[in-house]
Amino acid sequence: MNKSLGILGCGWLGLPLAKHLKAKGYSVRGTTTSQQKVEKLNRSGIDSFLVMLHEDGVQGQIEAFLSDMDILIVNVPPKLRSSSSGNYVDKMKHLVKKIGAFGIKHVLFVSSTSVYGNVTGEITEDTLPRPITESGRQLLDVESFLMTKKTFTTTIIRFGGLIGPNRHPVNFLSGKVDLKNGGELINLIHLDDCIYMISSIIEKEYWNEVFNGVYPYHPNKADYYHDEAKKKGLQPPLYREKPLKNSKKTIINKNFLNKGLRLYTPIAS
Repeated sequence: MNKSLGILGCGWLGLPLAKHLKAKGYSVRGTTTSQQKVEKLNRSGIDSFLVMLHEDGVQGQIEAFLSDMDILIVNVPPKLRSSSSGNYVDKMKHLVKKIGAFGIKHVLFVSSTSVYGNVTGEITEDTLPRPITESGRQLLDVESFLMTKKTFTTTIIRFGGLIGPNRHPVNFLSGKVDLKNGGELINLIHLDDCIYMISSIIEKEYWNEVFNGVYPYHPNKADYYHDEAKKKGLQPPLYREKPLKNSKKTIINKNFLNKGLRLYTPIAS
């Protein structure tokens, strides 16, 4: 396999993804935003580059990173709550200029189910997004911008809440009281399934498409986080009295299922 593949953003998801794809025979490069992390990636066997996205341009080794690359995975969340976040859409537009200059064929953009906002019912990739947060709005703007580009094809993957090693919402919720929305349904996905979905899209060349990424298990938050806290030996979070009817928001991986693929890693043991 000769395809050269880059992952912009080798953190909690990006680094294990890079290792997985390299093991499958791809030539893999990765980026990070600090020299210390560059050295960590290099020790992991991933060719790494220092790249920073800003509102006024892209800094660092972006040209060396993008050179002779076939596929680029953009795995950089908005982080709009950070004091130095800047405008996410502007950052991505500067990145796209660089992408166009290096003849990259395909882009896989890691987005979020937050683009659906408060839409309820069964949500598939055909559902019209209606984001209510600034993060969701900017993600949707970037999705739309990327899909209009003609010099490369883009696939969007919208992940639900991410869980996996050292990452689970219950760790943050443990011991909290008087929480709202206990009747809302969970829409989560495990790290292993994130990697499986991305790898499948690349291998089967599912370009110019949109995929939801959520495990098909949707209990309400109050019950799920109570049970998960007990399993982990944590103090369960306490929600206000659950509403008589759950807030039905179930995100379905329709496009992935239609291709004969399904997720495998449970989000509850």
